[in-house]
Amino acid sequence: METRKEIKILIWIAIIFGVAFFLPIESERFNTAIAATFDLVKWYAREHVVLCLLPAFFIAGVISVFVSQGSVLRYFGANAKKWLAYTVAAVSGTILAVCSCTILPLFSSIHKRGAGLGPAIAFLYSGPAINILAIILTARILGFEMGVARTIGAIAFSVIIGVAMSLIYRKEEKVKREEQMNIQLQPEKRPMWQTSFHFFTLVVILVFANWGAPSSGDTSSTWFYIWAYKWYITGFFSLFLGFSLIYILKIKWQWVLYAAIATIVSAILATNFIESQKLSPLVPMIVGIVSLSIITLFDKKDEDNKEWTLSTWEFAKQILPLLAIGVITAGFLLGSTHDGKTIAGVIPNEWIEWLVGGNSVWSNLFASIVGAFMYFATLTEVPILQGLIASGMGKGPALALLLAGPSLSLPNMLVIRGVLGTQKTLIYVILVIIMATISGLIYGGLF
Repeated sequence: METRKEIKILIWIAIIFGVAFFLPIESERFNTAIAATFDLVKWYAREHVVLCLLPAFFIAGVISVFVSQGSVLRYFGANAKKWLAYTVAAVSGTILAVCSCTILPLFSSIHKRGAGLGPAIAFLYSGPAINILAIILTARILGFEMGVARTIGAIAFSVIIGVAMSLIYRKEEKVKREEQMNIQLQPEKRPMWQTSFHFFTLVVILVFANWGAPSSGDTSSTWFYIWAYKWYITGFFSLFLGFSLIYILKIKWQWVLYAAIATIVSAILATNFIESQKLSPLVPMIVGIVSLSIITLFDKKDEDNKEWTLSTWEFAKQILPLLAIGVITAGFLLGSTHDGKTIAGVIPNEWIEWLVGGNSVWSNLFASIVGAFMYFATLTEVPILQGLIASGMGKGPALALLLAGPSLSLPNMLVIRGVLGTQKTLIYVILVIIMATISGLIYGGLF
């Protein structure tokens, strides 16, 4: 045993030395890929973690602590009515408006609470795929027929893939059904409307805090006005959160008031002293999250309030390291594309554009695979595809990428593997890629 251990150490030393010895720092492609990696990591940290992931962790914490197991089992459990479970799961994306990474803590939470594999997978796919904001933007920029095809494809995918996963693992699901029939469910601690109010208040804050900028030149649409005033709208719904903390969670009103004052003061200071319009909102969001964490952790009236923040922390510990590894890897291999700029990774963009022209099986398959591994933040897939189509990408591969891309990413896969295991994750990814390929072929043949 000692000899094996020493041999492993020697092998790792040899590998690290070999990588260092042959490091291709003279290669422009390698240096560009390194720059793309850091660019994507920086952008992800600034644009996505504070405004998207942290609120999503708190929403997942609500499901884990405040939503009773009985409620989860009623709508998503192995014994739930199939039409109800898949309907709720399939339309969840229209409410959540999240990306492939933000959905992960929510998926992990309902899975731990006993959701059936099929409905849980349908929820996992639909959350980012049926994002109503992204579908509207798709129809406006890429054409009405593309928007309709994306909507129909995403809803159908979520149900078909969920049902397929449930059938593939029907023996496990049968065991789960039998176990859940014998579960003695605890009575609801508070009325369902109160938990729903608290949950959806957090969801609405998440949606408006991440409302994307309209397309260039658009200054008269409802989309533009919501974007222009999104922080006022977010602040307005924060008042509902304050009400929820006091009335529903029974936290001292003085504590909530102090937290609100700290958040408002930080917003005023950030607006006046931070020039960047993108960075200044991060300050009050961080202050608000820290304040919320403190007042819940130190609350003595209800142990669930403390458990909410502790559960949120557990999700963060589980998911953030894997996302970081995935973002770094995706940036190095596929590059960084955001805010109108593109930095190539090790794999040249020209190869991708060349490989997804036309409407062959290969071009659709390749678009599906690239989309599955590439990371798309909410709404960014549309301008990226606009550029690819202008470079010669076929309409079929474009739809294939739209159906595979937003719902999957390399960071997303790493986290799913931690929840479901390697085999289930691999089958899920393969199902998405196959269905996206078939959909692209059909759509490309029709249009």
